[in-house]
Amino acid sequence: MMPRTFTNVALLVALVVPIAATAQTSATRDADCPSCAEWNAPQRPFRIYGNTYWVGTHGLGAILITSPQGHVLIDGGLPESAPDILASIRAIGFRVQDVKLILNSHAHWDHAGGIATLQRVSGAAVAASPWSAKVLSRGASLPDDPQYGVVREYAAVRNVRAIADGDTLRVGPLALVAHFTGGHTPGGATWPGRPCEGARCLEVVYADSQTPVSADDFFFTRGNRYPSVIADFQHGFAVLESLPCDVLLTPHPDASKLWQRLAARGAGNPDALVEAGACKAYAGAARAGLKQRIASEGRR
Repeated sequence: MMPRTFTNVALLVALVVPIAATAQTSATRDADCPSCAEWNAPQRPFRIYGNTYWVGTHGLGAILITSPQGHVLIDGGLPESAPDILASIRAIGFRVQDVKLILNSHAHWDHAGGIATLQRVSGAAVAASPWSAKVLSRGASLPDDPQYGVVREYAAVRNVRAIADGDTLRVGPLALVAHFTGGHTPGGATWPGRPCEGARCLEVVYADSQTPVSADDFFFTRGNRYPSVIADFQHGFAVLESLPCDVLLTPHPDASKLWQRLAARGAGNPDALVEAGACKAYAGAARAGLKQRIASEGRR
């Protein structure tokens, strides 16, 4: 069955508003995750451009890239996000069993927690950077993670393939190149794509988080838990500044102002998701954030 397209303006505007939330699980009610309910608010799926779709929740990204020979899914949200992601894939007319490969931005529970379920239901292979592959296989982070001791554990993922920076991963005609953009975690990855509609193609970049967030006992400027953290951030910034980038997407959609842009598209601007220089601006803001964090550590 061919996927539905959303052409009605009122429907496009409605996509920006999350579906009325269902009863939350005990996990989302836990006091140690005040953001989980907001992150996991359901969201109607929609086409980003061409063969690329948003199938995540309202607060967490999950990107489906489709082809007649199989699909690629990037990110799996929270553990409790998996049913909504599966439902979204089906709602736009695709079979979950045709997802052949699952990729990841970074292996924290809010972006990888649902991958074990998504893998089990779809039968897809899973591939990640070497560090993320270890974390996914354990279902628990490692001591060199800046947020070690803060991030939650989740169901372990089976048979994760470790890939190298610059590797090309293929499913049928789809070819995705891994760009490692560490710092937020030692194993972060950014995934660019080039979907087309007719003769027009756009460079769509799913850029990993670039924020220097950490547990209270982690220092970016000193300590030996993750000695290359600043260099990894700087490398990631340079990657994002160099990538062709017409449409920026991020694991937390607010970081790329997705909902404001989608509202503008629904209001009559078909190119509202397109912004030249969006990836450079994203990297620039991240540079400023890291600089501020480094300065704050000098006062501690």
